[in-house]
Amino acid sequence: MRPLIEITNLFKKFGNHVIFDGAGLVIGDAQKTAVIGRNGAGKSTLFKLMLGTEECDSGTIMHLPAAHIGYLEQHAEFPTGETVLAFLMRTSGKEDWACAKMAGQFQIKRDMLLRVASELSGGYRMRVKLAATLLAEPNLLLLDEPTNYLDLSTLLLLEHFLRTYRGSALVISHDREFLKRTCTSTLEVERGRLTFLDADLETFLEQKLALLAWQEKSNKKTLAQKAHLQEYVDRFRYKASKAKQAQARMKMIAKLHTIGIDHALPTARISLPVVITKPGSAVRADKLSVGYAHHIVAENISFDIPRGERVVIVGNNGQGKTTLLKTLAGDLKPLDGKVAWWHRADIGYYAQHVEAALDSRERVDEYLRRNAPGDKREEDVLRMAGNFLFRRDDLSKTIDVLSGGEKARLCLAGILLQQHNVLLLDEPTNHLDVETSEALATALRLYGGTVIFVSHDRTFVNIVATRIVEVKGGTAKNYAGTYEEYVAMLEDILDADVSGETEKVAGDNAPEEHRQQKRMALREKQRAAQHCEKRIAEKEKRKSELLQFFFDNPTDYAPEKNHELKEITTTLKKDEDELLHLLGELDALR
Repeated sequence: MRPLIEITNLFKKFGNHVIFDGAGLVIGDAQKTAVIGRNGAGKSTLFKLMLGTEECDSGTIMHLPAAHIGYLEQHAEFPTGETVLAFLMRTSGKEDWACAKMAGQFQIKRDMLLRVASELSGGYRMRVKLAATLLAEPNLLLLDEPTNYLDLSTLLLLEHFLRTYRGSALVISHDREFLKRTCTSTLEVERGRLTFLDADLETFLEQKLALLAWQEKSNKKTLAQKAHLQEYVDRFRYKASKAKQAQARMKMIAKLHTIGIDHALPTARISLPVVITKPGSAVRADKLSVGYAHHIVAENISFDIPRGERVVIVGNNGQGKTTLLKTLAGDLKPLDGKVAWWHRADIGYYAQHVEAALDSRERVDEYLRRNAPGDKREEDVLRMAGNFLFRRDDLSKTIDVLSGGEKARLCLAGILLQQHNVLLLDEPTNHLDVETSEALATALRLYGGTVIFVSHDRTFVNIVATRIVEVKGGTAKNYAGTYEEYVAMLEDILDADVSGETEKVAGDNAPEEHRQQKRMALREKQRAAQHCEKRIAEKEKRKSELLQFFFDNPTDYAPEKNHELKEITTTLKKDEDELLHLLGELDALR
């Protein structure tokens, strides 16, 4: 591995809050690394330190000559009136054909190159930023929450790009599924330390739990041994005939040390009000048209959502997902048709960018008390604050000093204090760390009320959604399949588009029928490779569990487990050989 950046004895703090305390790390080439950690742990600060926009208090960050960093700026703005092609040419200094070729990899073609960049949807603006970043030909990409506000199609396109990208990438994301699909190593930022493991996210988390279990077991054994020795000392230390042995055991006690184990970090405990609803319709849309003055975004929308359903609204950015949700919430009036809510519906609405409307001078506790119903007791408000990780000193903080994740948690806490029986949520997981996002998903799955939400976080949607409404082609309809089937359908479309574009770039002049056959064969091999990778991952997980059992129980006679381990080892080798063969066939087809 060729090193690109070396971090040694890094120390950084803001006020009294220590971010890094003697941290060290070596970043090499051809590494795709998931950067994980709680909100405020220092993930984004690490990127800023590596870029030199933030200075460390002490320690060194050495950029080796081979390192060429590309940074995807999440909130970078496009100049007013500048087209996509003009933006790419200006920022890269490259010719128009080179910019168009790079943009084509992200399906930005023809007329779209001449559109004003600032007027594109969020997903396409992110594609333009990616193309601009890559035109600089970096070999180390720093991606800070690249999936925020992306539609699923763009997210899948970004996944495809990262899997085929030959350079290194450090990726911060709250989307666990995205990290699992793109990253092969893991970096945890926690308690001032940087912990790196050359293994995917699931393996990292499993090994972390296994290490904790071993430490606890080791400490328990050490404490038992000390107690046994201490008992001997207490009985015989004052007997002349045993004094020497007692002294020897006291020395042994002094040499026995337990392993220091960090206390578990607090995790959000999200509880929703108990809502019991009778069967019936929660909301009906009848020939609904949504949009703005003189601009219809989607029309002829008709659906009936039963009470207690958890409905995800999906579709590409710019198709009208947020517009539809705003209309259901009453923030926008229908342009035509009607929305009829159940007469007892009590709606709580979490809007995109809701944190931007907060009063920066208001304190955390003041905000929560203001949003609590009149019958809420002070202890209920404090409990909700604690559930969202706002402890004692946090309650007196003004909103202007909170991080993006803390503001998002505060807004969610304020909504959930109000005991609604209907929740409308627009991208609720943006800015939340993985633990809080999954705690919210679990709470919503157990919630008895009706939930209608927009999200592209696949882990979140898989946990929560019971029904899908797709906004596409100027209307919205129920999607009959499961969410996994919906994602698979988009992946097939993307595979076909990417394969077709590859052939065009390569100058393939074969007949269309031949190109279609080639694309179908490519997709078939890709699916087979994905299934093979899944089998390998499952078997490696089971193999690790069996090895851990034998490590923990070295004297146990377990012939069934021993037989299973041998069988898994054999079939795992066959699967790995099959995967290598499939990857070779894929290379040939491409």
